[in-house]
Amino acid sequence: MLPADRALTSRLLPSATFRKFQIIVTRLRSSHAQEKRWKRDWPLSRSRQGALTQVPPDFRFSDVATRNRFLAASTFVPWLISRLETLTKNSTDTGFGAFARNLIEILPKRSVWAALENQDSPPQPKEEWAPSEQSKPLSLLRSLRQAYMSHGQSGVDTQLKYSYHGLLASRKFSKVDLEDQEKLADLRYPVEWYPATRAVQRTIHLHVGPTNSGKTYHALKRLEQAESGIYAGPLRLLAHEVFTRLNTKGRGCDLITGDEKVVQGGEGAEMKSCTVEMVPLNIDVDVAVIDEIQMIGHKERGWAWTQALLGLKAKEIHLCGEERSVPLIRELVASMGDKIKIHTYDRLSPLKTMSTSLHGQLSNIRKGDCVVVFSRVGIHAMKRDIERITQKRVAVVYGSLPPEIRAQQAKLFNDPDNDYDVLVASDAIGMGLNLAVKRIIFESITKFNGTHHEIIEAAQIKQIAGRAGRYRTAAQAEGPTENIDEDKRDSKTPLINMPKPNLGLVTSLEEADLPMLQKAMQGESDPIMSAGIFPPTSVLLKFATYFPPSTSFSYILLRLHELSLKHPRYHLCTLRDQISIADVIQPFKNLSIHDRIVFCASPVSLKSPGMPRILAAYARCIGDNSSGALLEISEIPLDVLDEEIKPDRGYMEQLESLHKALILYLWLSYRFAGVFINQAMAFYVKKLVEEKIDKMLAEYSSSPEIRRRIRKLRVEALRQISKLNEPAEPDNSRVQTEMPDAPLLPDGSFARAQDSQQEDLQMEGGFGRVDSVGERSESVTSP
Repeated sequence: MLPADRALTSRLLPSATFRKFQIIVTRLRSSHAQEKRWKRDWPLSRSRQGALTQVPPDFRFSDVATRNRFLAASTFVPWLISRLETLTKNSTDTGFGAFARNLIEILPKRSVWAALENQDSPPQPKEEWAPSEQSKPLSLLRSLRQAYMSHGQSGVDTQLKYSYHGLLASRKFSKVDLEDQEKLADLRYPVEWYPATRAVQRTIHLHVGPTNSGKTYHALKRLEQAESGIYAGPLRLLAHEVFTRLNTKGRGCDLITGDEKVVQGGEGAEMKSCTVEMVPLNIDVDVAVIDEIQMIGHKERGWAWTQALLGLKAKEIHLCGEERSVPLIRELVASMGDKIKIHTYDRLSPLKTMSTSLHGQLSNIRKGDCVVVFSRVGIHAMKRDIERITQKRVAVVYGSLPPEIRAQQAKLFNDPDNDYDVLVASDAIGMGLNLAVKRIIFESITKFNGTHHEIIEAAQIKQIAGRAGRYRTAAQAEGPTENIDEDKRDSKTPLINMPKPNLGLVTSLEEADLPMLQKAMQGESDPIMSAGIFPPTSVLLKFATYFPPSTSFSYILLRLHELSLKHPRYHLCTLRDQISIADVIQPFKNLSIHDRIVFCASPVSLKSPGMPRILAAYARCIGDNSSGALLEISEIPLDVLDEEIKPDRGYMEQLESLHKALILYLWLSYRFAGVFINQAMAFYVKKLVEEKIDKMLAEYSSSPEIRRRIRKLRVEALRQISKLNEPAEPDNSRVQTEMPDAPLLPDGSFARAQDSQQEDLQMEGGFGRVDSVGERSESVTSP
């Protein structure tokens, strides 16, 4: 241990008698002397108190060399000292003030600087906080640098807060307490969390294949034949579709989603259609269908698919998804002692990646095209430009639109008898909608993840691209199931009764994106390595009892995640939203631990305008046990309904935020029925909002400058991404390993691209009969 380590361990958190003595005066040099040591690569500014502070760079478009220069000890440590001084002046917590002042005293030590400069690898962004990084200055400094890489200055502030809480809480734990906490955090065997299910001998049918291969159709046909069953889908929209489908065919079915429950009769029906998070695990059924099983590897939602697979008490479970999920599902089924049958399907209609892009020309867009854009602002800007240049009407689909509006926009696009010829959509079209798309056009294959642009994963690109050329169009579909995913078609139906297969085309808007798109479409997707899990509520409740009542619940969550033991085939889902929610509701002291767990599971995004204030208002209603009447919660922006429709982005964001507030109200009304009492009114207001959004989409227009600004930012991002691939500037980030060489066309390639485009057009119009797709099955009994 370095001398500075020993100093920090003994002095970072003051002892109980510390307040009796004068706080040690820090030995920092004056601001003027300190200024001379700082590198002048970044500007200096003065705070309100007159202290010099260094303006940190914006890392969104910074290359690795720029990041590492700022995060070197000679620049990062002085900036951190300045930040600690500011936090100390603004903090009302005397304990945190002493913690920060003692850290300030240790940071200038040469041993700390030297060890920090000599560490083996440069700092990398981290998704999770490290609450226990507090006992050694080097560990703390590294975690602070990682926090800055991921979240900027706010990340440093948050990491300091959790480190302080960690020191404060650890002083109260005995050795026995720590051992008990570690036992609770042993999450290596989630199979044992469902003992009643382990008593049922189950057969797992795994249906795998690409988009538009008929895999989900076969699973749903088996569900229709069963006496009782459950459908679990990734989206509320899909749960609604299956609910409608089963009831139309005379099979009584209940609907169970987070914000809506429809029960047939007094005791409910034998069939249930649910979102995967709401699957009931306490009932016995004959058949269960779990859709999009590859989502089991999702870093945030994967726990819900794992819970459904491990916990459902069904004699048959049909899993539908991508082929890359097969190895992991085999392992999981073997660990449960169940039997597995694998059914493999081929795509029902051909899919081709075009050899040329649209060269940035929106005039090349044709009827039946879908342009994929990865930002809401960009979607509306693209819609306006396409309508202005091509005179074609454009439908839009993106994630923050209500599911009902998404389905309605898809219906407008699918209907051949109206003038909605083009669709502009986000990655929300990857699942849940059946679209008559002829060609998918990627406006970009990079996406801003909150800190920097990164290449879209190959599996996601393939899933979105697979929406092109689906086997059966909405115009050919009959009955209320017209929006069911194209996977629902039967691969064994005789060809004489099937519509002519459509050739699906995939390309990019810009030529620079095409090589990376082609590489993603041609390559094999990586197999899913682990299934997501989340600590059960019983474990969270017991773990929280070890901490003082004043301990931040977000720290308790992080501490449990940090202590957790996991089997290699499982991973803990990240806590990004849960941590933010826990911090928003922390001031309400009357909330129980169970209340806080419920809130942290709620479907809320705090990035939406006004949502933190609305969430706090709902928490106040529960904590104070006060009225949760819809009209008495002033934070809900109901006034927007009285305004005239304004075709601008700000008004659209207000409507979307109100819709999300109502969804959260309905979700809470099923869990705190005695507080949120206006459920029927909330459903009515929600419908009014959806009608306004629908009208708004027909009238919305955005400034032409928006697309030009977005394009300029994206070009800069592509330039930086290409720079990261240069051998002289090695990058350990995830982006670098996925980047090909800079996508530049050689001389004469434009003429060859024109020839290839003619070939694409010939293939597009001349596709004939496709052989019937057979189903290949294999049966395996686990040991």
